[in-house]
Amino acid sequence: VVLLPVGWMVTVALKPDRVPVFTVPPEFFPTRFFAFDNFLRTMTLPDRPFGQYVLNTLQIFTVNLIGTLLSCSLAGYAFARTRFRGRDRLFRLLILTMLIPWQALMVPQFLIFHTVGWYGTYLPLMVPSFFGNAFFIFLIRQYMRTIPRELDEAARIDGAGHLQIFWWVILPLSKPVLAVCAVFVFLGSWNDLLGPLIYLDRNSQFTVALGLANSVTRSGTDWNLVMAANLIMMVPPIVLYFVLQRRLIGGIASVGLKG
Repeated sequence: VVLLPVGWMVTVALKPDRVPVFTVPPEFFPTRFFAFDNFLRTMTLPDRPFGQYVLNTLQIFTVNLIGTLLSCSLAGYAFARTRFRGRDRLFRLLILTMLIPWQALMVPQFLIFHTVGWYGTYLPLMVPSFFGNAFFIFLIRQYMRTIPRELDEAARIDGAGHLQIFWWVILPLSKPVLAVCAVFVFLGSWNDLLGPLIYLDRNSQFTVALGLANSVTRSGTDWNLVMAANLIMMVPPIVLYFVLQRRLIGGIASVGLKG
């Protein structure tokens, strides 16, 4: 049942331009009309260059990955391995921010970014990642609490400070949870439609999700090319999952073992 829509998508993606797409009964798996050049055509269309959309999305993801891992790991280390006044209250306040839906902040954020002149650029989609994310900070904090504190004490005896302990001791041991965060950041950047729809105004800047949404028109939609683009959009998350599967499952399973 789950694979039937995928089979129909593959069938439509392999059909030539003038072959009917919507048939009765529907063809859920390809039986004829294998037009494999549809995948190449959808990447090089002059009005919808999906190749450029992929590069734009990867650019946003790369900056978001750096910003998220840097800011959230530092905040997670502070909450997990240091002691300061009001730490627990501040952490509870951070968790409470997860209850605020992004849609409630959409208009205020747009007004701020428009006022500073960032509308029409990638900055509104990338800069917020350098200011932390409550969910990722929570994951990293919970994981870092499972690391024995004897490692910190041994490094401190050798003269290491907090930044050195963070960089040389805690961060290398936190690779599983960082891999989990990296996968979520990639999926968020790859599938994000609303953010690019709000802030980007030129076709050359569009991301994969936004370009795919603009491919569907009220009339004259090339469904074979749209479905080919859909399949191309599905490949990177699947490949990423299989590459990081072991770290992903291990990181999720180990988060929260220590309260």
